Amino acid sequence: MAEVMSMAGIEAFGNRLGIDIRQIDLDSIQLPPGEDFGIPKFESGFGNIIVVDNLPVVLPDKYDKLVGVVKRIYSQIGVIKEDGVWMPVEPETQETLGYCYIEFNTPQEAELAKERTHGYKLDKAHIFAVNLLDDFDKFMKVPDEWAPPEIKPYAPGENLQQWLTDEKARDQFHWTESFVQWFPLGTYLATLHRQGAAVWGGAVKLIDFSPGEKYLVTYNSHEPSNPRDTHRVVLNIFDVRSGKVMRDFKGSADEFTTGGWGGGTDDKYFAKLGKNVISVYETETFTLIDKKSLKVENVLDFSWSPADPIIALFVPELGGGNQPARVSLFQIPGKEELRQKNLFSVSDCKMYWQSNGEYLAVKVDRYTKTKKSTYAGFELFRIKERDIPIEVLELENKNDKIIAFAWEPKGHRFAVIHGQAASRTDISFYSMRTGRVSKLTTLKGKNANALYWSPTGRFILLAGLRHLNGQLEFYNVDELETMSTGEHFNATEIKWDPTGRYVATAVTSIREMENGFNIWSFNGKLLYRHSRDHFYQFLWRPRPASLLTAEKEEEISKNLKRYSKKYEIEDQEVGAQLSEQDREKRRKLQESWESWIMQWKQMHDEEKLERQHLRDGEASDDEEEYEAKEVEVEEILDVQEEIVPYEFDQE
Repeated sequence: MAEVMSMAGIEAFGNRLGIDIRQIDLDSIQLPPGEDFGIPKFESGFGNIIVVDNLPVVLPDKYDKLVGVVKRIYSQIGVIKEDGVWMPVEPETQETLGYCYIEFNTPQEAELAKERTHGYKLDKAHIFAVNLLDDFDKFMKVPDEWAPPEIKPYAPGENLQQWLTDEKARDQFHWTESFVQWFPLGTYLATLHRQGAAVWGGAVKLIDFSPGEKYLVTYNSHEPSNPRDTHRVVLNIFDVRSGKVMRDFKGSADEFTTGGWGGGTDDKYFAKLGKNVISVYETETFTLIDKKSLKVENVLDFSWSPADPIIALFVPELGGGNQPARVSLFQIPGKEELRQKNLFSVSDCKMYWQSNGEYLAVKVDRYTKTKKSTYAGFELFRIKERDIPIEVLELENKNDKIIAFAWEPKGHRFAVIHGQAASRTDISFYSMRTGRVSKLTTLKGKNANALYWSPTGRFILLAGLRHLNGQLEFYNVDELETMSTGEHFNATEIKWDPTGRYVATAVTSIREMENGFNIWSFNGKLLYRHSRDHFYQFLWRPRPASLLTAEKEEEISKNLKRYSKKYEIEDQEVGAQLSEQDREKRRKLQESWESWIMQWKQMHDEEKLERQHLRDGEASDDEEEYEAKEVEVEEILDVQEEIVPYEFDQE
């Protein structure tokens, strides 16, 4: 351990000699050749060195152990140079001073170490404060007296929501020949390229965003060169505005499960499923809540409420059915269990949250008594009601398979496609409003295998995709009637626009023919058709939440007729303008035709002498002055001579 003098001691020693150390430019000091006087020499300057403060103060017998702990933490982030950890001590007592210097190979590793460990909790009493050594020059230049900062004139930045001010309230869509993805609120568009996601660097295979657009998640996998080695995956979480890595997760593909965001659009929590645990991180520092994961033996799946910090998790049966399966609800951050439901003879389980987090539907596939087949039903949780009551819903025909399920957005209804054959299915609609789940109606014998609710509710598109060849039925759930039917042959995906006015159907490049997209009105009128080879993806641009209060939206809804008059007048003006444009188009076509006729007449007159010469002096072009004669010409093409035998009748 090197003996050092604290900065305060150096200043005191200088004062005794009549020297103000603060006035000395230390960089200008030249040491004699071969002498360093105990001053460490850094080959690459100070950019690759960090200062870690708030370390424990230890005696010499624990010095090596503390250095080992520090090395173990920081060697996971970057390569530390040989003898690159320097921990000063008090000369008299040999106690450490509570801080250390760490020298990395590159400035980039030092910057990353600062980002990831500033605020790191070694224990309750020691929270790291990390700075770059280069930053101390900046700190030393801070004047002793405060001066008000210079006020710069306001320069407005780019309005990333300018498109929302369109007078016609038109939505935007994007189609591509490669993968792209909108952020959840439509502020940014992310693209992936062969070189990777350019802003974030590195080869990226999948991306995702937090609901509030604060964080970007990238997923990548690394296939081993040796088939016996494990397949490694890496999950990185970036701060969108700064581009900084907030947290990364690494593991084998077999054990690694990606997580989900909780807390609604506040992006307060991120959770990741592990073996027998759910790890929940608060996103301000991306550290575990209470430094502990939620331990749940054999947990198989979990799902966040879209609106509240509530986790629903599923645990399968254990011990051959001796320990039942269960679905549990946990409140975060307290990790308090709000509700639990035990389930018996369970084959599989899937969870569906309603968009407002008011209801949770759990589809449960159960074995029959013979264990040779399964049947399906639902456990319906009323999340907002006292004690979270649960209802059981079973289909009238237990032999029916559940093909699709979908909640009405922001509503109380849901739809289920069920049946025994994949081509002719029944569709049932239910309501949760009356205090008990009730069936509204069942549509029999439909060619549908997918459900697409309008984002505003009320309307739903019943679709037959894949082997059902794009059959479409536009249905009004308020009136329980079909508005229209249609077809987009070979359709592979369907996307409603954020306002619920339009819906797009598309045939992507997974089908090798008739690629492209159609746009329909909400009630099934085909408005636009676009064909494109190698069509890959169709995306509407998401809209952020409305800034109007619930009261204002209700007031607009009540007075919709008054508001609609303005737009009806605008529609009439647009219609008149289009009619005028059509008339102008027809007029131009007529003028073009007449101009073409005049050109040919002029050319005809100019060629009169040439025609007269070709007609042996006849000048007239009038067909009536000619006498028509018919002339028959016979021509012998071939002559053959054949001897035909003749027999006399003997009778």
